[in-house]
Amino acid sequence: MAEETKARISIPEPAFRPGDIPDYSNVKIPEAGAVTLPPLDVEPRLLRNHAFSIIRILRRDGEAVGPWARMLSDEDLIAGLRHMMILRTLDARMVAAQRQGKTSFYVPQLGEEAVAIAFQKALGKGDMNFPTYRLAGLLVAQDYPLEQMMNQIFSNEMDPLAGRQLPVLYSARDYGFFTVSGNLGTQFVQAVGWAMAAAIDGSDRIAAGWIGDGSTAESDFHSAMVFASTYKPPVVLNIVNNQWAISTFQGIAKGESGTFAARGLGFGMASLRVDGNDFLAVHAVARWAVERARQGLGPTLLEHVTYRAGGHSTSDDPEAYRPRAESDAWPLGDPIERLKLHLIRRGLWSEERHVQARAEIRDMVVAAQKAAERHGTLHSGGSPRRRSIFEGLYAEMPLHLKRQKEAAEKWL
Repeated sequence: MAEETKARISIPEPAFRPGDIPDYSNVKIPEAGAVTLPPLDVEPRLLRNHAFSIIRILRRDGEAVGPWARMLSDEDLIAGLRHMMILRTLDARMVAAQRQGKTSFYVPQLGEEAVAIAFQKALGKGDMNFPTYRLAGLLVAQDYPLEQMMNQIFSNEMDPLAGRQLPVLYSARDYGFFTVSGNLGTQFVQAVGWAMAAAIDGSDRIAAGWIGDGSTAESDFHSAMVFASTYKPPVVLNIVNNQWAISTFQGIAKGESGTFAARGLGFGMASLRVDGNDFLAVHAVARWAVERARQGLGPTLLEHVTYRAGGHSTSDDPEAYRPRAESDAWPLGDPIERLKLHLIRRGLWSEERHVQARAEIRDMVVAAQKAAERHGTLHSGGSPRRRSIFEGLYAEMPLHLKRQKEAAEKWL
């Protein structure tokens, strides 16, 4: 009698563990310029290749090729490079500040700078981002005041959120940056709902929702996809696939589905996959999806393929779950270096100018940090007013809160 087969489960394993030598030679990376540029009104079912391939523009020698190229001016490209450099410098300073006890928490964006900054340059005034905590680049790309950002990180007396949010959970309505939610996944549902409301109001504004690869396993992701595919609001839904959730690799959330973008195909949604370390490609794909939404042609799901080069946060040690050299071996390279090479190739930049710009940016970020620290840091100097806990929730304070505030006046 044959041995009875027993049920079992399968647990995905990352390609490399600490101590391994990372080798990505078997990873298929499409040639730059190889993926076609579809019309805005393309039927989603015809985008299967776009959901399984990777849209790329920049070759390894810095040349921009293919149908997706030539969508940014020289000035925009230089500004994009500077903004990525600002974000990377800000990250380094704030990680150091956390180690010095000046803030409790920080989330770096090392290696992912192109995703937010290139995407933001495709949005217009009045559009709204629903971001995660690793998307400060959406603000930096709009020249949001660094000092104000640091005030929030330090939770000092000038904190625009009055100490009510964790550091890096920014909120900036005037910059189209919806309040960051620490409960990951919620922003996808919020983006779809906001876009539906905008369409009902008859405006031409669009929403952009953001989620990480790990959070696609949350129910909010699937709820948002159902509503987006059913009502077809003007929304761009972004998955930032940086290969790692907090300490689990992307396969835990994706399983054997092939790509995250492929999930959009099952919902009948336009779905594309883009090289998240290629500034030009991210912008071109974002511009296509944003214009498609603005013309009433429905939602788009974008998967940005990138790599989290740093820790998940200042509370994380990535060497505990992946090889130290893995980020250096990542085949899509460094977004700053790739855009710099492109600009140098076109005669718009040079190594000398890059060194000078890096020094100028460092001085600017340091000056903003000193100005913010004069208003206090986590454990020293000024802090938010205690009475602010009663403010900002209601247009007119209800009676029970007025009574609580009066009773607490002695310690406010």
